[in-house]
Amino acid sequence: MKIERVSDEHALYLRDESRSVGKADYIAFPVCDADVFEALAFARENGLAVTTQGGRTGLAAGAVPRGGLVLNLSRMDKILGPEREGETVLLRVQPGVLLVNLRKYVEGLRSEYGPLFFPPDPTETTASIGGMTACNASGARTYFYGPTRRYVEGLRVILADGRTVSLRRGEQKASGRFLSLRCEDGSTVEVDLPSYRIPAVKNASGYYVEDGMDAVDLFVGSDGTLGIVTEVLLRLEPLPPQIWECGFLLNAERDALDLTEALRKNCSRLASIEFFDEGALRVLRERKAWDASLFSLAEVPEDVHSILFVEIHADSKKAAFEELEKASACLAACNGDPARTWFGWNAADIRRFKDFRHAVPESVNMLIDVRRRKEPGITKLGTDMSVPDRCLHRVFALYREGLSQLGLQSAVWGHIGNNHVHVNILPNSLAEYARAKELYGEWAKQVTEMGGAVSAEHGVGKLKASFLETMYGASAIGEMRALKRAFDPACMLNPGNLFGTGD
Repeated sequence: MKIERVSDEHALYLRDESRSVGKADYIAFPVCDADVFEALAFARENGLAVTTQGGRTGLAAGAVPRGGLVLNLSRMDKILGPEREGETVLLRVQPGVLLVNLRKYVEGLRSEYGPLFFPPDPTETTASIGGMTACNASGARTYFYGPTRRYVEGLRVILADGRTVSLRRGEQKASGRFLSLRCEDGSTVEVDLPSYRIPAVKNASGYYVEDGMDAVDLFVGSDGTLGIVTEVLLRLEPLPPQIWECGFLLNAERDALDLTEALRKNCSRLASIEFFDEGALRVLRERKAWDASLFSLAEVPEDVHSILFVEIHADSKKAAFEELEKASACLAACNGDPARTWFGWNAADIRRFKDFRHAVPESVNMLIDVRRRKEPGITKLGTDMSVPDRCLHRVFALYREGLSQLGLQSAVWGHIGNNHVHVNILPNSLAEYARAKELYGEWAKQVTEMGGAVSAEHGVGKLKASFLETMYGASAIGEMRALKRAFDPACMLNPGNLFGTGD
């Protein structure tokens, strides 16, 4: 494997979707474990930091290097094949496999294994499985199916010193908060796990720890700070025979919040509950007025304030229809008009729904890119916080009050079923950007006080390191640092992720 000096032709590998830009001295593109061993040895010999990358679709700058060696795993993209364990179908993959390619492969297993799918569904289908594992990615269907962690049955990890760890769920567990992890050479890594308690909400904030935890879960969501994942064993699920989708067009945001609570209480077959607010719809309308590529998107009447999308997964048409009736009754009870409902049940319909939903963040990013031409220092600020069910109305009031007081434009969308929406603040100037950053920090404090998480699905990376301390406190961050050093004494892997400077 060639380890190259970074040059202008590698500019793309110094950034990710966060729009952050870093720097590096060297870059390598391994295709196998032997190449990873070689790259890590080179880094150790030369005192280099190592930043791992996959699809670079992350929004927290986790793949943005801070000098040293970039280890880009995009060419470790082999699907190593399915395995059957009883009635369960597992799939072993390298970390560079993209979600879109994984889905195509799983579709091809239908004739032998029946209809299957991999439930996690981040918006960006070019996300890599390694990146999804690193940040415990999720997406809309997390409401019912849960995040990536739930579907990782095994990992192969290369540690910073070159030792390897092969993990299968259930085989290596902590004793209370003490973990003795066996490496393939017979040695062990012994560590006291942090003492903090993770909140009972959708969460991708820092190390996952609990009494008696499985070692697999420690590496999932660790932001690449504990080792280099070179294989992932995934569990596939049976694909529901019936997948229906509805879009409820609502006149008030409060109606959307009330409807969310009603759906959670009365419906049992909803895979997702997704929200788009007036600001998001306005940005989409403005783009649709000039962009011919959006011609086929459904028109949203001007008086529609919010849209709530739900996806029904059921074993039969009868069960799906019963769920639809329940959802419609909830809509009627929350001031909704059944006549203003979009509905789809076949693959083409569902594709149009997804195109609509994905066009919103794309439109917001385009808007910010235009503004950056005049003011290069600004970016959008997108929250990724979640709260307990009881705090849904309260957290929306918090967001609206802060945005109104500072006069900031925003577009809000996301996974409202999990009380997890992305508040995208869209500054016009550096002054607005500074005010927005301060507001985001204040929100992180108040969300923490509600029992929430500062990162629900995008990981912490480099951009949210200060929020992680807000959430857990300085003492817990110290425990996290000690955990990292047990696996990576020189702190060479992904410096800046989770802890900011001074790993």
